[in-house]
Amino acid sequence: MFYWIIVIFHLVIMPVAAIHALINKRDHRAALGWIGVILLFPVAGPLLYFLFGINRLRTKAQIFAGHHLPVMFFGYDRSSPPLPQDRDIILERMENPELARVGGRATGAPLLPGNRVAPLINGEAFFPSLIEAIERAEHWVLLATYLFGHKGEARQVIDALIRAHERGVAVYVLADGVGTCYSFRTAVRLLRRAGVAVALFTPPSLVPPSLDINLRNHRKIVVVDQREGFFGGINIDARHMVNDPGNRHPTEDMHFQAEGPLVAELTQLFSRDWELVTGRALDLESLSCIPAGESVCRLIDDGPHDNLNYLSMTLIGVFSAARHRIRIMTPYFLPNHEMVAALQAAVLRGVSVQIILPERSNLRFVDWATRNMLWELLLWDIDVQYKAAPFAHTKLVLVDEDYVMTGSANLDARSLRLNFELGVEWFDAALALKLHTHLDQAAAVSRPLTLQELDRRPLWKRLRDAFFWLFSSYL
Repeated sequence: MFYWIIVIFHLVIMPVAAIHALINKRDHRAALGWIGVILLFPVAGPLLYFLFGINRLRTKAQIFAGHHLPVMFFGYDRSSPPLPQDRDIILERMENPELARVGGRATGAPLLPGNRVAPLINGEAFFPSLIEAIERAEHWVLLATYLFGHKGEARQVIDALIRAHERGVAVYVLADGVGTCYSFRTAVRLLRRAGVAVALFTPPSLVPPSLDINLRNHRKIVVVDQREGFFGGINIDARHMVNDPGNRHPTEDMHFQAEGPLVAELTQLFSRDWELVTGRALDLESLSCIPAGESVCRLIDDGPHDNLNYLSMTLIGVFSAARHRIRIMTPYFLPNHEMVAALQAAVLRGVSVQIILPERSNLRFVDWATRNMLWELLLWDIDVQYKAAPFAHTKLVLVDEDYVMTGSANLDARSLRLNFELGVEWFDAALALKLHTHLDQAAAVSRPLTLQELDRRPLWKRLRDAFFWLFSSYL
């Protein structure tokens, strides 16, 4: 019996595993490494590959989204998105229309003219605007968040949602199953006790067993009556009240309040996520969404399913199309090799590149991993700045004078490959000017990182940083 098991492994399972690795691994080094393990260890090698080498997260995300793929799927499981029929008149108004074409070709999503947008900096601007919008609600409120606290301003949001529900407004709350664990699901219990419809995105549980922590919904969306929408990086949590003297973990961030066709797109995205989690379509009263301004934007739905790499490819494309300058502000920075190469190539073309990172984030092991790769940027004269406290959780990408990428995604593998994220491209010179000013202010309280500083790190710090860098794909 044991003899036949060995024969089956040699003649069937080992070749199948080797072929799967050869076809599906994107990195030739990873493919070569796994094929070597499979061939050198004919029994243990295929078992290790089936356990750790197959991207089950991608398969699980697609099954979760209704695409039932077998584990040993040999195709590339992605059809090219249809090219959007963007009106030439919109592109002609832009200084660099290539920046707009990139996102259209990468995602198939159209440009949306006729929007009004306002940045809301920190919780001091965001929470009052959000609560006022909820208090004005007459028909329905949709709210999606990653973290949902239960104290301070977060409790005020909870109370506003409950009041809206009590006066007959349809209220739907979608919270991430892991993110809510930060506050022990107190907010969820308060809302459910009041009768508010709450759904959790893949919460960990023992019965039935579900301990997966990678398939996360990191989007932050609020839509009120199809009239106004909010999106960005701020969680429903009092730590974003930066000026509160009692806040032990002040966290700077930025949200955006929008009116116009983008709001309808945010509604559709929330509705898809709700149906994905609950299996039930939202029954919303049909409301019109009229143009409200002059801003042109594009919504990018990104996640580890059919839309994998939409954000990453768009950013690489706009970095390659930049003519004058690229400015990035992100709390966690572990970009893939292609994005690093695009930034390096931009500098070689004479484009100014600046990256503003927090001096100290809330995840020290991410800081250490990042420090291990920053030499690749500094070596090519990319300006890397460390911003002083409070912790800057803001996510912004500005290219030239009229391109802005906003949303919930960080520039790391967790956001760009593992999470469900939201990005919104803006082609708006006035908005870009405001955000360039914001980055100027952040740079004024930052210090430049140098190659000499990295070189002076003691050996134990180099080893620590390199060790955590090994896990960059999951940090």
